[in-house]
Amino acid sequence: MYSLNVRDHFMIAHSFTGEVFGPAQRLHGATYVVDATFRREELDSDGLVVDIGLASQHLSSILAALNYQNLDDHPDFDDQNTTTEFLAHQIYLRLADAIQRGKLGSSAKGLTALCVTLHESHVAWASYEGTL
Repeated sequence: MYSLNVRDHFMIAHSFTGEVFGPAQRLHGATYVVDATFRREELDSDGLVVDIGLASQHLSSILAALNYQNLDDHPDFDDQNTTTEFLAHQIYLRLADAIQRGKLGSSAKGLTALCVTLHESHVAWASYEGTL
């Protein structure tokens, strides 16, 4: 299995509902480093997993829509705890949609899986991985 990873980051504010979250129930900020890992069985005819420029561009575009936002006020996330796990899945869905719509170029047609990892710190992260 071949893989290619692109990385970016974004900054948000949010709060959580539920005692399990302790002090994070109050409004707080987070800076996430995001890895998007694209997988496929065989390289395309150009020797690529996916066009790295297009992959970077679309990840950056997806994150730009969230950057510097208070996710408590974001209409896509009404009544949702925007945990690291939840956000990894949301970014996965947006990238998977871009792949399906052909926005990552012809090499993306051969992708079989995508993994999105959000690094909350150097010691804690969460991922969502799915087949394409």
